[in-house]
Order: sequence, then structure tokens, then C-alpha cells
Amino acid sequence: MKLGARIFKTGLAIIIAIYAASWAGLDPSFFAAISATFAIQPSIYRSYQTIVEQIQANVIGAVIAVVFALTFGYSPVLIGAAVMLAISIILKLKLESSAISLALVTIIIIMGNPADSFLLFAAERFSLVMLGVLSAFVVNLLFLPPKHETKLYYKISDLTEEVIRWTRLITRHETNQPSLKKDIPRINESLIKLDNLYLLFKEERSYFLKNKLGKARKLVLFKQLIVALKKIFSILKTFDKYENELSHIPEPMQKHIKAQLDHLMDYHDRILLRYVGKVNTQLTKDMEEEVAEGKFALTDLFMNLYENQEMNRDEWYHVLPVVAHIIEYNEQLEHLDRLLESFFSYHQEDNTVQIDENDI
Repeated sequence: MKLGARIFKTGLAIIIAIYAASWAGLDPSFFAAISATFAIQPSIYRSYQTIVEQIQANVIGAVIAVVFALTFGYSPVLIGAAVMLAISIILKLKLESSAISLALVTIIIIMGNPADSFLLFAAERFSLVMLGVLSAFVVNLLFLPPKHETKLYYKISDLTEEVIRWTRLITRHETNQPSLKKDIPRINESLIKLDNLYLLFKEERSYFLKNKLGKARKLVLFKQLIVALKKIFSILKTFDKYENELSHIPEPMQKHIKAQLDHLMDYHDRILLRYVGKVNTQLTKDMEEEVAEGKFALTDLFMNLYENQEMNRDEWYHVLPVVAHIIEYNEQLEHLDRLLESFFSYHQEDNTVQIDENDI
């Protein structure tokens, strides 16, 4: 079993919180451990956001608990009322859900078992919660900084490879339909997770100007990698939707569609490999001309078949979205290739791309 960074950091934060509480003479120390689990985040920037919000929520929870306890008492009904008030205030302030959880923990541990010196007791409980939050923040800041670029690249690469593999099979009428029907929703869910991972990469902060420029270009580049992936996935879904209709269109059209897609998918593979240094050169002139000629030949053939009435109107409507997607896929890949060329032109030394499979 492989322990992920977040699992390791959560355990480490709990250990540090318990030891810190014991060293500070605060008891019971497990309250600090509980609050530490709410504060672990997948990125340093998000960790900073979280600690700011959790401090606010913790203060709100502690103030409400003290006011309710001193004014009305400590009954379960009053604890429930204090919790409802705290949730309402935190939602009004639009803080994160983890902040709500922490505020509720603060209210419960302050009002749940009050001591004789209530204000001192409340201060100790508040300090325990804050100690846990600070312990998690230190762990987020100093240990196992996230490598979202590596993970993002391999997620994009793996998904692209899978979608291209399915597209090659479906253009050759070799697909196992039940397997494809099962995989399409799964790939769609993976794309949603990919968008979330991209946001985490986007949230990573660079503190030097040259790194900021390189990071900005990488963000644009990765965004376009995802756009290209989504476009080939759209082609796969279109083929799956109209597979029966597309199998009855004229043979020359089927061959041109398959040939152009093969060229474009090879082009796509080459771009991904070039990003990690496995391909050193840009697209050759012959390959570039082959892709461009294929695009023009495909559109010309598509229009000629309709004008010569070799396809009826229904067939033409079914082929139209496929041709449109292929042309757009072509344009997205050309744009991606230009972005990649620009990136390496400006950042050959300052931002050498290093992708290590051991970092996943």
C-alpha cells in the first residue's frame, strides 16, 4: 500500500499537535489532534486560505460558546442553539465547510463539559483548537510540498492515451461496445477531477519573477492540453453516438476520416512527448503539410459528396458534427504546438521541464 502525501501529512500534523499540546501543558491534547485533521490541505496556498478562515470560525465559535454559557447555561438545547447560530454566521460570511466543522467542535468542547473557572477553561479549549490548526499549517508549509505539475501531466497523458486508443478502435469498427459504454462516463468523471487538479496547480504560488513568467506560460500550456484532450474525447463520443450511421457513409469518406484522425492523434502524441523531452524537434515540415492537406481534403470531399448527392441529407447531418470536431481538433493541436514552441523558446534554461514518474 502506497501512502499519499496528504495521508502522511495528516498523521504528522496529529503527532505534532499532540506533542505541542503536551509541551504547552494543555489537556486533553487529543482536541488539538482533532482540529489538526480539518486543516490539512492539498496546496500551500489553499492551506493559507484555510487557516485564515478557520481562525475566524474558531473565534466565532468560541465567542458564541462563552456568551451562551455565561448568559443562559450549558444545557444540550443551548448547545444546539449556539451551533445553529454559529452555522448561520459562518454561512453568511461565506467561509468553507471545514471552518464550520471546526467552529462546531470549538462550541461543543467549550460548552459540553464546563469547569468551575469557566473563562480559563474556555481559553484552554480555544487554545487547543488553535494549536491543532497551526500544527497542520506548519506541516502543510514545510513538509512534502505538492508536485501538481507532475501529477497533472501524467493524468493528462494517461487520459489522452486512453481516449486515443478508443478512438483508433472505433474508427476501425473494432470496439467492444459494452466496454466503451462503461468507460465513457468514467473518463468524463476523470476529466472533472482533472479540472480540479489544474486548479490546484494554478493555486501554487511562485515568488520570483522569472518563475512567475514560466508558471504563467505553463498554466496556459496545461489549459490547452486539457482543451485538446476534451476535443478528442468529444470526437470519441460523437463516433459512439453515430457509429451505425457513420459505418454506412461512402467508403472514401470513411477512409479520409480515419486517415486524418490518425495523423492528428500522432500529432497529439508527439506534443505530449515533446513536453517531457522525449521528442526534441518540432513537427517536421512534411508532417505539418500532411496534416494541413488532410484537413482540406476532408472538407472538400465532405462537400463534394453532398453536392454530388452521394450522401442523403440525414447522412450528411450525421457526418457534419464529426467533420466539425475533427477540424476544431486540428486547430486546437496547432495552437497547442505553438504554445509549446513559445514555452521552450523563452524558458530553455530558466524553466527546464522535469517530470519524474516517482513523484506521482
